[in-house]
Amino acid sequence: MEPTELLMEEHRVIERLLASLEKAAGRFEADEGIRIGFFVAAAEVIRGFADGCHHRKEEGILFPAMEEAGVPKEGGPIGVMLAEHEEGRRLTRAMREAAERVIQGDGSAKLSVIESARGYTELLRQHIRKEDAVLFPMAERLLQGEKAIEMAEAFEAVEREETGEGVHEKYLGMIVALEREVSG
Repeated sequence: MEPTELLMEEHRVIERLLASLEKAAGRFEADEGIRIGFFVAAAEVIRGFADGCHHRKEEGILFPAMEEAGVPKEGGPIGVMLAEHEEGRRLTRAMREAAERVIQGDGSAKLSVIESARGYTELLRQHIRKEDAVLFPMAERLLQGEKAIEMAEAFEAVEREETGEGVHEKYLGMIVALEREVSG
């Protein structure tokens, strides 16, 4: 399996979270009984899975390998992806902080929860499309043979050593629970 295939599989999982987050924002806006804790839980999945596991592989392994193969970090697709990762982190923090303010009784933060959730969803959907259609095919052309094997091994090491055993299962379980919550 190409290392980028693993990243694309993770994109499919992230897209499930995005679909639930989008539904939750709509239900929250319409006062249709979505709990505010949904957004705190979604932020935890984003921080732990999308950012902590998936983006860690991209930023720590894939992007440096692409740079080494001649893709410029500044002014090219890697720089764009890194900027979008940072914007995603900012939106996730804003969503979580606003949700916590609502939990503490600040109803004025409701709009910020909705805007941050929708902003994150829109950003990540576009981001994933760019990676799947442009960046990953470029990486597959540039990083073949031994380099692809090294990357796959490095991705496995991130799974084992940095994120820990059972982390994917934990976050997938959380995503399934969030999916159930918005569909019910």
